[in-house]
Amino acid sequence: MPLLSCTDITLDLGGRRILESVNLEVGQAEVVGLAGPNGAGKTSLFEVLSGRQLHHGGDVTLDGMSIRKLAMRERVELGVVRSYQRPIVPAGLTVGETLKAARKAFKPYPSRLRLEWAAEFVRLRARMDQPTGSLETLERRKLMLACLLVRDPRIVLLDEPASGLTGSEIDEIDLVVRKLAQEFGISVLLIEHRLELLAMVASRVLVLDVGSIIAEGPPETVFTLPAVRQAYFDNPIIDSASLDSAPLLAAGESVAS
Repeated sequence: MPLLSCTDITLDLGGRRILESVNLEVGQAEVVGLAGPNGAGKTSLFEVLSGRQLHHGGDVTLDGMSIRKLAMRERVELGVVRSYQRPIVPAGLTVGETLKAARKAFKPYPSRLRLEWAAEFVRLRARMDQPTGSLETLERRKLMLACLLVRDPRIVLLDEPASGLTGSEIDEIDLVVRKLAQEFGISVLLIEHRLELLAMVASRVLVLDVGSIIAEGPPETVFTLPAVRQAYFDNPIIDSASLDSAPLLAAGESVAS
């Protein structure tokens, strides 16, 4: 049984079909990638899975139990947490104060040891007294992730964690995601335009285009499919090496994924 799954998810917004019969499964301690061009519906799917968007067709299950009618807060309490495309952290607080606020955002409150573990895990323990305004982009993203890990999640929905990062910084995100799954058994569903990161960490990749899944499988297979190349580049004849080369699809901060 998958840890998290959705079946026949359909979403209409503003008179437009955003998602069409989307099916997805994430196993325990599995890293699954979600790719697709801007406007494909990736972030909208996260809205559905996280409970931020409740008005949709289809079902969402956790351990085989339907959570379709549960609000975001209730899903967080069950271990489903998500990040956002931009690493927004509260101004005027230190790193430690931000983590404390995350700890007390939802009941039951996690232990203080959990807070310390989260800070250590993302390598921000030495920065606890630093104001959030002094953090670089990578540190902001790591702080956002630590705020999720404070909640002791079972699955983390990560929305473009590598956006705006350099190659060496992407390697750090790669390491963090691997450790979440391999060492702590936390599942990850990862939206990412930087396909090199998906190729490194994901066991499977699903590709969304115009609200529908057009491909699924190992990244080394999916990224060479003509339908996937056409979805990204609107050109089915693209050398496969282009998909394997790094800053592919680095479209910056997408506004409407």
